[in-house]
Amino acid sequence: MTSPKTLDTPAIPRPRFFHGWLVVAGAFAVMFVGFGCAYTFSAFLDALQRDFGASRGEVSLVFSLAGFLYFGLGVFSGPLADRWGARRLAVAGMVLVGLGLVLAGQARSLTQIFWAYGLGVGLGVGASYVPVLGAVQRWFVRQRGFASGLAVSGIGVGTLAMPPLASWLIDTLGWRDAYLALGVLAAVVGVGMALLVENDPRARGLGPDGDPPQAQASTALPPGASVREAVGSGRFAGLYAACLISSFGLFVPFVHLVPYALDHGVAASSAVLLLGAIGVGSTAGRFFLGGLADRMGRDHALPLMSAGMALSLVVWAVSGGFWGLALFAFAYGVFYGGFVALLPALVMDWFGGRHIGAIIGILYTSVAIGTLIGPSAAGFAFDLTRSYLLPILVAIGANLVAAGLLLAMARRGRRAVQPAF
Repeated sequence: MTSPKTLDTPAIPRPRFFHGWLVVAGAFAVMFVGFGCAYTFSAFLDALQRDFGASRGEVSLVFSLAGFLYFGLGVFSGPLADRWGARRLAVAGMVLVGLGLVLAGQARSLTQIFWAYGLGVGLGVGASYVPVLGAVQRWFVRQRGFASGLAVSGIGVGTLAMPPLASWLIDTLGWRDAYLALGVLAAVVGVGMALLVENDPRARGLGPDGDPPQAQASTALPPGASVREAVGSGRFAGLYAACLISSFGLFVPFVHLVPYALDHGVAASSAVLLLGAIGVGSTAGRFFLGGLADRMGRDHALPLMSAGMALSLVVWAVSGGFWGLALFAFAYGVFYGGFVALLPALVMDWFGGRHIGAIIGILYTSVAIGTLIGPSAAGFAFDLTRSYLLPILVAIGANLVAAGLLLAMARRGRRAVQPAF
């Protein structure tokens, strides 16, 4: 006779297709649109500098504000996603990105670009990035590194596809109508794909990876540390410090590699392809290194990413021609992509999914501070010295210090807060 317990808890067959991969697809598209549009900025830099009579440092401040917001806003968007769901934040973010780009195309001064692009794209990416990252983490355990890498590879593919598209639009339509076209694309594609994002597999009667859900009330919170426990731990402090130091140079290539190439005689049509090379490398790094780190240990893989970025920056420092810069761009993209893919997965490993959005959001304030300072400081350093050597050397040193911190944390072993799965 079948026991009452069996009647109360019938076996749930494993689905042939796990819905979590649709969540990954939605997150991929949101990051493709948001970051792809953000990283077109380098293609517009020369036109903005020329039309508004601004210095390279002044124009770079536009990107620095946007970068500060799309990482710094995670401290608010993460907790909001934990409460309201990631989909609402992602849809709102894509609307803001589109609106910001459209308004940037109407700007009549660099100050208006600063507010339209900086606030629109910055707030839009900031509203969507951490929520969709947190959502993906909840849908996977065994394949978390791979799924996270696949989702954030949207940033890499966006970096590959969007800057050349922006360059073509600028040549064809002018920079104002190019911003208008990108804004419409961001709103239509971004909002449509953001609807695929869902917060928690338990809402569909599923567990992570498509397994049957654990025997617990459907309203129970996912396991893991509280925000206070996580942020108060030594591991979080070390991770925060490493991200802060690394981020001072993290986005300098995204703003200044194209101008650097133009300064060294590389044709404009070829220079913009260097951002595409970062995108190709980034996609490869997010896709393949995420899965590799699942096997070797994410806490040991992350310091290798920082060390790899430092070594690739050495190539930039000694290169002046297209092929040397392309080699740097691809290598940097690989390790940058791996770093971005592993970071949220490692946070989930250490602190669990109960408040993953809030914890990632707080962590990313470190990247926000570095992004606010790094690209604009590199631009002003160029204005003073007519060279990018000093910013590149600072970025190399920052990544080496970050790698050392991360390696020391990995060697300490898993003595910090551990989630119970």
